[in-house]
Amino acid sequence: MGGYDEAYRQSIERPEEFWGEAALGIQWDVAPATVYGDGRWFPDGRLNTCYNALDRHVAAGRGEQAALIYDSPVTGTTRTFSYAELLDEVARTAGMLSGLGVTAGDTVVIYMPMVPEAVIAMLACARLGAVHSVVFGGFAARELALRIDHAKPKVVLSASCGIEPARVVAYKPLLDAALEQAEHRPAHCVILQRPQSAAELVDGRDLDWAPAVAGAEPAECVSVAATDPLYILYTSGTTGSPKGVVRDNGGHAVALHWSMSHVYGAAPGEVYWAASDVGWVVGHSYIVYAPLLAGCTTILYEGKPVGTPDPGAFWRVVATHGVRTLFTAPTAIRAIKKEDPSGKFAKNWDLSGLRYLFLAGERLDPDTYHWAADLLGIPVIDHWWQTETGWPIAANCVGIEPLPVKPGSPTKAVPGWDVRVLDPGGEDCPPGVDGAVTVKLPLPPGALPTLYRDDARYHRSYLDRYPGHYLTGDGGHLDADGYLYVMGRTDDVINVAGHRLSTGSMEEVIASHPDVAECAVVGVADELKGQLPMGFVVLKAGAERDPGEVERELAALVRERVGPVAAFRRAVVVARLPKTRSGKILRATMRDIADGNAYDTPSTIEDPAALPEIARALKGT
Repeated sequence: MGGYDEAYRQSIERPEEFWGEAALGIQWDVAPATVYGDGRWFPDGRLNTCYNALDRHVAAGRGEQAALIYDSPVTGTTRTFSYAELLDEVARTAGMLSGLGVTAGDTVVIYMPMVPEAVIAMLACARLGAVHSVVFGGFAARELALRIDHAKPKVVLSASCGIEPARVVAYKPLLDAALEQAEHRPAHCVILQRPQSAAELVDGRDLDWAPAVAGAEPAECVSVAATDPLYILYTSGTTGSPKGVVRDNGGHAVALHWSMSHVYGAAPGEVYWAASDVGWVVGHSYIVYAPLLAGCTTILYEGKPVGTPDPGAFWRVVATHGVRTLFTAPTAIRAIKKEDPSGKFAKNWDLSGLRYLFLAGERLDPDTYHWAADLLGIPVIDHWWQTETGWPIAANCVGIEPLPVKPGSPTKAVPGWDVRVLDPGGEDCPPGVDGAVTVKLPLPPGALPTLYRDDARYHRSYLDRYPGHYLTGDGGHLDADGYLYVMGRTDDVINVAGHRLSTGSMEEVIASHPDVAECAVVGVADELKGQLPMGFVVLKAGAERDPGEVERELAALVRERVGPVAAFRRAVVVARLPKTRSGKILRATMRDIADGNAYDTPSTIEDPAALPEIARALKGT
């Protein structure tokens, strides 16, 4: 294998040759004669993603190898599925869906906790050529209803409950409330009954998962076009309405299969653990699809980094299951570091088999990087990507050529990604100068081809600002060596513990409170979670309220309508919001004040006294 520079140059200068070679790692029903045409990758190829993830490994004689290890400290259970066993479960679940009328191109919403059936559901949809849309189990009924109305699923797959360290969360009442609010009516809901909390089923609409699957005939794989959608994953948009990121079958399979060996250095038969959730893109790409496409063993962990039962939880999983590559968010490592600063819990476990720790989902601060590297004595690799891209844009590609690490940087662009940093006029910024981080088109395979049912918004959100480039929405710079530094979002999407959430959607909820006249939500720095939302509210005239009481009411409201994942707890009552003369709220300046940073008073501000009032209000809380 050649070095990084050679691979990167080929991917940018001769992309069809580069990705044509990568496509040989996938089994096609109809091999693509065209690698790239009409703006799409492998446009004349046909395949089935589930076949590539399961059937082909069984056919190759590796059916007895572990495919999926379910480790659930919250229920005290562990279960291993071989490739053959997982294939059987997936085929029968696909048969159950087929019996409910699900065919290629139909959508299925999956609203489930971290249980094997969530993975099985995703693969069963892929087997039929149906399009799955997984909704994170922590989202409230309103958010679920929005996604049901947009995706218009034929069937919803859910479970009776999710399990947190301190409580059981009943999912079925949330699903029922969402279906009451939604205009779209799915024909059926299939509910996995968990023993911790049984759900009441609605006659004629709801089915009990276990008997429904047990009575189904196994379904075979359905061949689909490489350009057909595999899934929709809704990500926070700046308007509060969710954006449905579309992933196609062909480019996704090729890119993810390639990334496992080249980015992560993982080989078939090895144990790979992405400690994330199937509701997020990391779960889609690196819990479910990529490890199975590559013939690895993947781990599904139903627990937390701390508290299930202690800060040694991750190290137990690594040692017990022989994890070679661990991928999680910096937040998880910060949580472990906070509870166990000396790392004594790690010393209780044999971690000698762990080869790499990959971190992504938010900026990796140098302190956390050094702590993890010193504790584990292995390469700690910061890398950067997005829901939209589906796999890493920038990383230290250990399977090609490990490069020197620069703490604070996710290293260099991954082959396929032509990363540029542009100034407001669309010109390349000199090294060290911050600008908009973009990717020169075409995007490589695996990136989103469009937004679900909203091509105009796709162009408006990502392509129109810098013609010929994809706008990542992040700001940053390249240094003289070509290392990328990503400094943060340039829109109102904040990153809470690796979860991208829209401050716009929180503002909508807060504005609905009867005593709130005006509000703004900004993401402020938090040592543990990276960012936390903070609300600034102006009360209506005559609303003489205790600020603490208002804060509690707004926190409860956001929790109910957005979900606990928003982690919204701070709401500061102020006399007015600082605005420009055109009426734009100065959110970035407010964020600087809240973070304790120096700030400049913009020349366009309508009332300069509003900014010191914000600072005084914060000091008083």
